Amino acid sequence: MQQTFLRIAKISLILVYLVIIAGAVVRMTGSGMGCPDWPKCFGYYIPPTDSSELEWKEEWQYQKNQVIIKDEMLRVAKTNFKTNTSYDASNWEPYTKHDYAIFNVWHTWIEYINRLFGALAGLATFVLALYSLRYWKKKKKLTITSWLIVFAMGFQAWLGATVVYSVLEPVKITIHMVMALVIVAMLLYLIFKASDRAIDGSYDKRTALLVFVALGCTLIQIVLGTQVRQFVDEQIDLVGEQAKNLWLLEPTLQFYIHRSFSIFVVLLNLYIAYRMYTQLQNHSKINWVLILIGLEIVTGMLMYYVDFPFASQPLHLVIASILFGVQFYLVLETNKQKLVV
Repeated sequence: MQQTFLRIAKISLILVYLVIIAGAVVRMTGSGMGCPDWPKCFGYYIPPTDSSELEWKEEWQYQKNQVIIKDEMLRVAKTNFKTNTSYDASNWEPYTKHDYAIFNVWHTWIEYINRLFGALAGLATFVLALYSLRYWKKKKKLTITSWLIVFAMGFQAWLGATVVYSVLEPVKITIHMVMALVIVAMLLYLIFKASDRAIDGSYDKRTALLVFVALGCTLIQIVLGTQVRQFVDEQIDLVGEQAKNLWLLEPTLQFYIHRSFSIFVVLLNLYIAYRMYTQLQNHSKINWVLILIGLEIVTGMLMYYVDFPFASQPLHLVIASILFGVQFYLVLETNKQKLVV
């Protein structure tokens, strides 16, 4: 039973990370509005592959809530009906959530794949919650946490809808990202508690506290990074996608805070590693933390000094989310094996 539960939890965690990766690709390609409605995409469960599918057609059978683009506006079918030889506005109503009405097949399918990963992750966590009922008598925390994850996934889906309805409002994108990390943390907590295996070494109170502070610093950096990314998106709209050398020509204060704060993050984690090495503690996780921070620095420098090479932006975000996961698991380990010192 334990191994099956752990397997489902790990699959769920992988799928959630795939959603994060897909979301990063959506941001990189500017595909956030590829599906302007939710949960369907242009009124379809499987989105169109050509703009002609969204054009009004005569003698055509339309289904209720099906979407077309007419006069640069989204129109939604009121009922099931068949068109005549001329357009009848009484059969349609305007889409009221926003006024974005652009179809780009690549953007649409990139966003659609992102949603598919989200649906798979939601299904996996639901299966996990059902299986967790077996733990109700012995380990209620596992069952309760599993069902909290299901509700968190539902809330995350709702947040995704609000992001679309707001036409990618920066604050809502940031909340959406932070919520994904909360779900990662909850799944890691489940895996940690269900594993119930011994941990090599013990950690003093100061080390445990420093690891917790380092996790908080990473979260702050991720939030700041989303703000910097929003500024970059705005610059792309102003100067164009080809003028990469101008995207960070006059950055905002958040950029300088994000860049300067990274120095403190590096020094803090180096000090944590030093404490673990000198006290002969288990340091496999802190090694991964240092490697991931090094990769974060490299991708950050590439974006700033080499004018955003391909995939550097989503890679920077994905590495940060993996770093958060490793540090959170390290927090769980250090608190379990904490010494009174």
